[in-house]
Amino acid sequence: MLLGRGFSGGILVAKDGAIIYENYAGFADVGHKNPITDTSSIHIASTSKTFMAVAILGLVQDSLISLEDSIQRFFPGLPYPGVTVKMLLSHRSGMPNYLYFMSEGNWDKSKQVTNADVLNALYTEKPPRSFAPGKRFSYSNTNFVLLALIMEKVTGIPYPQYMRMKYFSPLRMEHTFVFTLANMGQTIPSFNYNGTVWDNDFLEGTYGDKNIYSTPEDLLKWDQALYTDQLLKKQWLDSAFAPYSLERPSIHNYGLGFRMLMMPNGKKVIYHFGRWHGYNAAFARLMDEKATVIILGNKFNRNIYNTAHKCYDIFGNYMQGNEADEEGEAPAEPKAKPKTEVKKKAPVKKTTEKNTPKKKSTVVKKATPAKADSKKKK
Repeated sequence: MLLGRGFSGGILVAKDGAIIYENYAGFADVGHKNPITDTSSIHIASTSKTFMAVAILGLVQDSLISLEDSIQRFFPGLPYPGVTVKMLLSHRSGMPNYLYFMSEGNWDKSKQVTNADVLNALYTEKPPRSFAPGKRFSYSNTNFVLLALIMEKVTGIPYPQYMRMKYFSPLRMEHTFVFTLANMGQTIPSFNYNGTVWDNDFLEGTYGDKNIYSTPEDLLKWDQALYTDQLLKKQWLDSAFAPYSLERPSIHNYGLGFRMLMMPNGKKVIYHFGRWHGYNAAFARLMDEKATVIILGNKFNRNIYNTAHKCYDIFGNYMQGNEADEEGEAPAEPKAKPKTEVKKKAPVKKTTEKNTPKKKSTVVKKATPAKADSKKKK
């Protein structure tokens, strides 16, 4: 469904931490000179929320904050009473989505929006909430921007440095980082489905909800660490993987920073997909089989999500016969029109056994679960 059809990115499928399939195709630059490889860091969009959630639950575990803390503990006078940390994590806060109110408000679009700017707009412009806190589920990126600000206020450490110190370095995720405005122009670009470059806009500077760049192999290390207590104790991991929106029956639900697919036959997938500009990300964990499906792309392609779903049935009866979309990730940004054309110097060959820029086909590796360094800071 992907290879040979214009896919650009990386695919990894693993069982018990051992890679059973890995493949890379496409290009990491506008001029089509640098191929995507296993060290190419690609924007993982909303899959970043899994990292933000674990970081917040780590603060809860260390008794630095509580899930029931009001956000007004951290932002005194913020005109959204009744919202708790847990509601932010589970998207049940009713907070307005900054991707919309910053686009529709008075913000100067020639300037990049930061987390602090989002908070200031909530104080000064007071965009209306979507519903009363705790009433229902509604996906809002504002929730995770606020969580990043809470983490920074509690730890005194900027989010990008904290994530590197606490998670990326201990887990040896050597090609994973949080994008900041200082990285502008230095990262792998994204493309529209027709090959045009998807230009950046004024919403590149926020994090917590997005802006982690990673690779399939690094995300496998993240997946494997989630089976251990090196990130969180079992009770907190279990809380992240539990459903919190039960107003109406559905196979889809949301935990604390993780989505879940709960099939009628009892099978369960813990996952988070994402989309930002032309980047697509699929990160799925089949915990019964300890299988992992990771697909990252930098050329817009909805089939990334469909392919991930179909991979589930390789390992068990996950009832994925029907094609699926990104399930709520689509409204992840305001509509943007890609502008810059890519100059074609020569036809790009289809990805095949012989001419893929870099390919790892049916590569099997010994299972080596990712372990944090023994000197990991707590």
